Amino acid sequence: MTVDDRIAVNDLIHEYGHLVDAGELDRLAELFTADVTHDLIDFGQGTLTGVAAIRSAALALGEANPVGHHVTNIVLTEQADGRVRARSKGIGIMADGTTGSVLYDDLIVRRDGTWRISHRKIVARRAPLGGVPR
Repeated sequence: MTVDDRIAVNDLIHEYGHLVDAGELDRLAELFTADVTHDLIDFGQGTLTGVAAIRSAALALGEANPVGHHVTNIVLTEQADGRVRARSKGIGIMADGTTGSVLYDDLIVRRDGTWRISHRKIVARRAPLGGVPR
């Protein structure tokens, strides 16, 4: 990956929070491939396929959506086939001020010269130290 690619992929991941928090769900195709897989199994939501399904799920969640999605700790790993695996941490701020932490595990592809997320798995962080007893 070039430096420009790394910047573009980082910007792609960060842009998610800006679009969702602004309610610009019609712009999700700027971030995801049309056939994206969005794994929400850890939240009891199953797996969504396609941008329209992600948009519909966000609209159905309504007021229960976080008001702030903040991404940090992005680590990019180039795969042998040219795809990029991105692992990052997410902090969600709810309207009542409560917060939550998640792990985003993304597979990012380049199509027509543009980077897009083709698979996203979101896992809630519910226990310190990964839940491993010490």
